[in-house]
Amino acid sequence: MTKLKFLIGSMCSAALVAGPSFAQERAPENLLPAQSEGVGEPAPQPRVSEQQSAPQPSVDEAFGDIRMQPGEVVQEIPSLVGKWSVENARKLLAFIPTLEAEGLRPADYETSALQSAIAAGEGQALNEIASQTFVWVVEDLRDGRTPMEARKQWFVVDPDADKMPTHVILERALASGDIAGELTALNPVSPDYARLKEELARTSDPAKRKLIRANMDRWRWLGQDLGKQYLLTNVPEYQLRLTVNDRIIKNYRVVVGKPGRTATPQLAEMVEAVIYNPTWTVPQSIVKGEGLGAKVLNNPGWARANGYKATKGANGWVTVVQQPGPGNSLGLMKLDMPNEHAIFLHDTPSRHLFAQDNRALSHGCIRVQGARELAMTMSMLGNAKTKSDLPLIQEEVSEITQSGEYTRYAMEKQWPVYITYFTMGVDVDGKLTRFADIYDRDAPVLAALDAPRQQNRARKTSEEAVEIIDDMQT
Repeated sequence: MTKLKFLIGSMCSAALVAGPSFAQERAPENLLPAQSEGVGEPAPQPRVSEQQSAPQPSVDEAFGDIRMQPGEVVQEIPSLVGKWSVENARKLLAFIPTLEAEGLRPADYETSALQSAIAAGEGQALNEIASQTFVWVVEDLRDGRTPMEARKQWFVVDPDADKMPTHVILERALASGDIAGELTALNPVSPDYARLKEELARTSDPAKRKLIRANMDRWRWLGQDLGKQYLLTNVPEYQLRLTVNDRIIKNYRVVVGKPGRTATPQLAEMVEAVIYNPTWTVPQSIVKGEGLGAKVLNNPGWARANGYKATKGANGWVTVVQQPGPGNSLGLMKLDMPNEHAIFLHDTPSRHLFAQDNRALSHGCIRVQGARELAMTMSMLGNAKTKSDLPLIQEEVSEITQSGEYTRYAMEKQWPVYITYFTMGVDVDGKLTRFADIYDRDAPVLAALDAPRQQNRARKTSEEAVEIIDDMQT
């Protein structure tokens, strides 16, 4: 089977030192995997906000009063009630203790009430109590137990509640009698989640168990299936990985946002294009606040040497744009992934920063070591239909880069990009590792997991987007 292979060894080194030209590079061999491996398939769309208000389909007469809850809540059908047999209810009761292996607390699901209802036999009481218990388990396994207010700067909208509605899961479970199977199928499918689960079973240290549980829950905050191919940055790890079929094909060191106001938020977006030779529009906090506008206007020689152009409007408003070039604050490329935070992945002229261990240094955007190789790779993966297309794309991109002109190179096959925050997980070398909690985001998650289970949890954060307005080099 053909596998995706990338520039390695001396070829990677050449990509980092070759300057603004791709002319000396050659296309990575076997870049496109066979169609059966999924790289040629359309990527999933992480953003699903347009689906959240969609009405739920009707269900059969086995279900009782079904009303939509106003607002975006996880429990989309709060009074969902199915018709339970004693046998199915006993299966549910037997399943609840197994939730401890998934990092959840069996005590959250009020098993004593379910036991009493089972003892009383079939009827409305059993239907209501068993249905409520089932819905709680579905929500926690599918969407995560942590309430949104404890997920700091988490702007990912999990699509699973739309893809796997609670009422459909309940209807299917009661029809088949496979209560455990339907619930188990909600677990994250990532091998990284499985590794955390294995470690949870092995360790007895209370603090370590809590941290593992928190990071297992973080996997539930994402879509169950991230897709066959995607880019993923784990901010505390300072790494970007290009993944195909659960295998890391290439990883890159990254610089992420400084703690505080410019901390990098967590997002799930789509890479729509590669921007070659980007310009940088300088924010007014620097143009006016730091006097750059006046300096550019009054020192044209200095401005030309540093690539700045300024225009002054009739109202006196000064706009400064840094032109494309090796000294541009965005380097020679950026990945275009439109979002309200103005976060993107880009090159940088300050490449010495990648040698540091602590790389939380930017104003929020993610700087990528080897960004030009990544840009070429994305251009190829996003547009090549067959291997014969690769040399043509490489030649075209090389000409664009050498031109020094701003160029937006659209990707026909867009790629999901996930910006995540795991403080324990599988690192790029395949080892289960603990990462520094650089933004202090563990504490609220750990506290929420110890607190009583919260019902009717919001699906989307109410935090305001912090727009990253600049990425001046450190």
